[in-house]
Amino acid sequence: MSEPRKILVTSALPYANGSIHLGHMLEYIQTDMWTRFQKHRGNQCIYVCADDAHGSAIMLRAEKEGITPEQLIANVQAEHSADFAEFLVDFDNFHSTHAEENRELSSQIYLKLRDAGHIATRSVTQYFDPEKNMFLADRFIKGTCPKCGTEDQYGDNCEKCGATYAPTDLKDPKSAISGATPVLRDSQHFFFKLPDFQEMLQTWTRSGTLHDAVANKLAEWLDSGLQEWDISRDAPYFGFEIPGEPGKYFYVWLDAPIGYMASFKNLCDRTPGLDFDAFWGKDSTAEVYHFIGKDIVNFHALFWPAMLEGAGFRKPTGINVHGYLTVNGQKMSKSRGTFIKARTYLDHLSPEYLRYYYAAKLGRGVDDLDLNLEDFVQKVNSDLVGKVVNIASRCAGFIHKGNAGVLVAGNAAPELTDAFLAAAPSIADAYESRDFARAMREIMALADRANAWIADKAPWSLAKQEGKQDEVQAICALGINLFRQLVIFLKPVLPLLAADAEAFLNVAPLTWNDHQTLLSNHQLNAFKPLMTRIDATKVQAMIDASKEDLAASQTDTGGPTGNGELTKDPLSPEIDFDAFAAVDLRVALIVKAEAVEGADKLLRLTLDIGDEQRNVFSGIKSAYPDPAKLEGRLTMMIANLKPRKMRFGISEGMVMAAGPGGEEIYLLSPDSGAKPGQRIK
Repeated sequence: MSEPRKILVTSALPYANGSIHLGHMLEYIQTDMWTRFQKHRGNQCIYVCADDAHGSAIMLRAEKEGITPEQLIANVQAEHSADFAEFLVDFDNFHSTHAEENRELSSQIYLKLRDAGHIATRSVTQYFDPEKNMFLADRFIKGTCPKCGTEDQYGDNCEKCGATYAPTDLKDPKSAISGATPVLRDSQHFFFKLPDFQEMLQTWTRSGTLHDAVANKLAEWLDSGLQEWDISRDAPYFGFEIPGEPGKYFYVWLDAPIGYMASFKNLCDRTPGLDFDAFWGKDSTAEVYHFIGKDIVNFHALFWPAMLEGAGFRKPTGINVHGYLTVNGQKMSKSRGTFIKARTYLDHLSPEYLRYYYAAKLGRGVDDLDLNLEDFVQKVNSDLVGKVVNIASRCAGFIHKGNAGVLVAGNAAPELTDAFLAAAPSIADAYESRDFARAMREIMALADRANAWIADKAPWSLAKQEGKQDEVQAICALGINLFRQLVIFLKPVLPLLAADAEAFLNVAPLTWNDHQTLLSNHQLNAFKPLMTRIDATKVQAMIDASKEDLAASQTDTGGPTGNGELTKDPLSPEIDFDAFAAVDLRVALIVKAEAVEGADKLLRLTLDIGDEQRNVFSGIKSAYPDPAKLEGRLTMMIANLKPRKMRFGISEGMVMAAGPGGEEIYLLSPDSGAKPGQRIK
């Protein structure tokens, strides 16, 4: 028998500036299920995390609330910890980046990088708020877009036209904090020389550490040449001061990933025999895995391994990347009540319903996951209540009534138990590779077989016949054993159901290897309902409560930090007729359509508009997974849109499409008889 593996697992650190919502929970539930599976198999698997507690946004929110940043992050950590605990996310340690362990490790890593020549300094010109007496990050500057003239845009990109620019390009810039007109000032900044690690990263990102789609995305950065990374911020700033540099602070993304190490160090200091260097030392043979969302891949798969390499620590074994969460096929929306906080969900529904639904939808890739609330109700009720729990509820009564709750010895269907035993390696492989959806499909296929066998044997009919009681007991004893096998397979996903089932089965906590045996001549405890169906009215109540949360929070959007999402789905600003008439809308023939390598959503379209061909990138890949089928089709495009430089090339126009997104995107087409190049009036 092989030695147990030594595994350290982390999830991305939640920012200590707001509540946890169901989009966040996708990551923590996924990580928890994988961690529980490893422990279930007998491996040493340690799961650590922490609140990401630094940055200007924390400082400004605390100031607004009239409390210290330390009080704010303590309050938020208590809220986060409670939400995670009730969603059954079983951290071995949940810490904070504002901790002494993190200060020491951040300073240590910085000094090692500096002494090895990987830190540069130079003057940077930035906007400065003369009223708040602070330098402004891009997101704290607003003004008029220099490209399209839309007002009230943030300092790095325009939400209206999509243009990107430097904050100094904004017209009529204003501080989003005080409203003052910012002034330009110079400041000395510190940079991590990321290009020093170009060759290492090109090899490491292709070493199997990352999903191919993620490695392809990172290749765009690597192929275009890495840039030095600004790792400093000026006072006032809530964070750690850079050693020997008064008034200069580590940028939050410098010390945030080091928070993984710091949380583990905190655990090691409190746990006899747990050795920090055995997991993080250069020669460590342990495994280290990060679970993150696709929006922060560059920090974790470029900056982070380069920092570790330069400071003499080991790099992660793997970085597991997931997509975003949508609800009912659309981005989470406060106005629709689908921007659901973890606490709001917990006020109405069992955490295990969501854990199972996420498991049933999660593959090992980076695709987005849709929480379709109607499907959610149907799937949980059908699979967990109608299939799994149904087996126990069907059989327990006959055993208690006919044999005082004792399972008889024997095996009434060896071919069925053999099938369950044979399925275990494949289910384990699906868990290991994070293909939870496949694991759930295979488990539910076994549940279907068990239910079909019990239905065929019909113990409820046999119980009414003379001389059939032994047969009834044999059937129901095997039914309970098959239920036990299913619980073993589902335990990483449904720990509460497993605990309740263990109490009913009168057994010690089940481990993965217990699937190899059957209970025989075994006393059961009284059966109690293990799970109830989801009441659809509770789902609606959760949506309604989320809308109420919106009403309560409309006066406090949380500022321009990502915590203050739009409180409604606004219409675009009105335009006059002359502006509309200036749009040159043409019929276009799709000559060629192909996926863009390394891009999750883009197709490259070659369009014939009569007298010329245009190259257009369009984010419609999710609706047209086989792009070749678009070739030869007529569509409509805006022909006089200014060409836009993208990572993959120049986009020379825009095709017209409608729909909520995802698979529901529909290219608009002209009526029959239209010719390429015709103007649409």
